[in-house]
Amino acid sequence: MGKINEPLKRVFVGFNSFFAILGCTLIYLAIKASASSTQEMSSIDMPGLSWILVFAIGVLCVSILGIYAASSEKVLVLKIFAGLMGIGMIIMMIFGIITAVGRNQLKAAFTSPSSEEVGAYMKKQEFTSSLQELQPTFKCCGIVSAKDWGDQIPNSCECRSSGGYECTSKPEGIRGPDQIYVKSCGEIIFSLMDGYIKISIGFCFGFAVIALLGLLITIFMIHQVKHNDTAGTVYAMRSY
Repeated sequence: MGKINEPLKRVFVGFNSFFAILGCTLIYLAIKASASSTQEMSSIDMPGLSWILVFAIGVLCVSILGIYAASSEKVLVLKIFAGLMGIGMIIMMIFGIITAVGRNQLKAAFTSPSSEEVGAYMKKQEFTSSLQELQPTFKCCGIVSAKDWGDQIPNSCECRSSGGYECTSKPEGIRGPDQIYVKSCGEIIFSLMDGYIKISIGFCFGFAVIALLGLLITIFMIHQVKHNDTAGTVYAMRSY
């Protein structure tokens, strides 16, 4: 008879088996995405794929260790698994907090009229190109205002009053279309990014909760193994 409660062991093994399958799936998707990527892929995407691959391998290895720990009922292996769960919980909580703080900073950068980060974004060619594509679609101009474009407002900001959108005259001393969109693009850009950020925050804190549950269950199993070992030793001494 095993030292760990059999239903608990089955739940724990099933729990880790699910995450082992999840880890294999993430590894497959990351490798497939990396293989299908072209030379035109931006330098931002490749580190993202690398982190996903590292995370997936970590999930797979820890899950296999959890299955072995429960099956072998060895205290040392269970303690190692518990330690990894504790470390994982702390890491995911830290990443969740950092992402939440970063979200607030990003919101301020894209929506605050006094934002100092706008200039840094406008110096990036990829960002300004994307912004120019966004402006005619969402009928907006600039991040927080048309002045973000400096002394040259692009034609993508041009507003035609016949379209039913609110227009305004361009600021004095600035080249570009005479009529531009009143609305800025900052809130729209942030709303497009916010969904992914919220998913990331939920992902981090969700895994932190799962790691906490894994840690508590492992501690309980360690207690069961030690209790059975102690009981067995006492029984043998009395028989002798």
